Amino acid sequence: MKKQTIFRKGLCYLSIGLFLAAAQTGFAAEGTTEEAAQELTPECIRMQQDVNSDLAKQHAAGCPPSLEQMARLMDNPLGNVAMLVTQLDFYKMTNENVTDQSENKTVYTGIAQFPKKLTPNWNLINRVVWTVPSMPLDQGKIDAASDGPDQQYGEFQGQNTLPPTGDLLPINVFDGRTTGFGDMYYVGLFSPAEAYKVGDEGAIWTWGLGFDAGFPTASDDILGTGKWTAGPSALAVYMGSTWKLGALWQQYWDYAGDDDRDPVNLTNLQYFIFYSLSETLAIGATPNIIGNWELDSDDRWTVPIGLGIHKTVQLGKVPVRFAVEAHYSVIQPDNVPSNEWDIRFMVIPAAPSFMFNWMN
Repeated sequence: MKKQTIFRKGLCYLSIGLFLAAAQTGFAAEGTTEEAAQELTPECIRMQQDVNSDLAKQHAAGCPPSLEQMARLMDNPLGNVAMLVTQLDFYKMTNENVTDQSENKTVYTGIAQFPKKLTPNWNLINRVVWTVPSMPLDQGKIDAASDGPDQQYGEFQGQNTLPPTGDLLPINVFDGRTTGFGDMYYVGLFSPAEAYKVGDEGAIWTWGLGFDAGFPTASDDILGTGKWTAGPSALAVYMGSTWKLGALWQQYWDYAGDDDRDPVNLTNLQYFIFYSLSETLAIGATPNIIGNWELDSDDRWTVPIGLGIHKTVQLGKVPVRFAVEAHYSVIQPDNVPSNEWDIRFMVIPAAPSFMFNWMN
């Protein structure tokens, strides 16, 4: 267990460190010193104050992007920005109707998001997701129970952000712990290169359509589905001067994998809503609504609401967003373990995509 915890933390820190190192090098080579920043021309200052400025053209004019511009770019999940989302969730899991027990689950999630320009009018937004869950269930005991005469656990499987599927669980469901690598996912969204303006106050909206794919990379059965999955994805975003909101919809069906594992028919809707207190500070949340269509109607939905705070700061020459959110599931499954509370921490370094030639 100690080695697994060290591995999980090490992977998290390594991901942040590599991205910061790459972005810091780029900004250091292209940016300005504090002394030079004091000598910005009036035209550069004007461009930096325009949150919708074309940063590539601005950079070509010798004017580095401001923190406010980068924060605005990071607000848009379809924007021309590369981000490394490092996320740690602490869940309180409950199974009250069956066992009246509760336990904690943690999930480290890494998301590498980067755009690729396909044509002058279209981008492909790529999201590569990997996870390291720590579940309050002992894989060895599950295997032993599943092989026994009572078949208590059935073909029980777990998913890092989703309620597990399978038969009803025995009284000692929360017993032991399993930590390891989870399933990996890819999401590709085709999006217009230019957002659509709304009104005269700089508000915009944009959209993306594409697909998702899941890969059975979990180190233990309880940490993944055991299936190859795929399905459609869609995202819509509205960004005003104060309010920013949108939703990412993903559908997963299995098409191959372990025949002994339960089929996958699952919907993930991550919505977000934020109110900006300043250009770099906002309150809001990004919960995940889960619909598991393989379960009965009483156990199908997990619907959380939440609130948190997001702050973007400058670390050296790299803009980094820090966030903390709390989510509570107002709708939970009745007969399978589910997430009641979630405390989410995020660290998100970013760099504009024009710094990476292969993205353009």
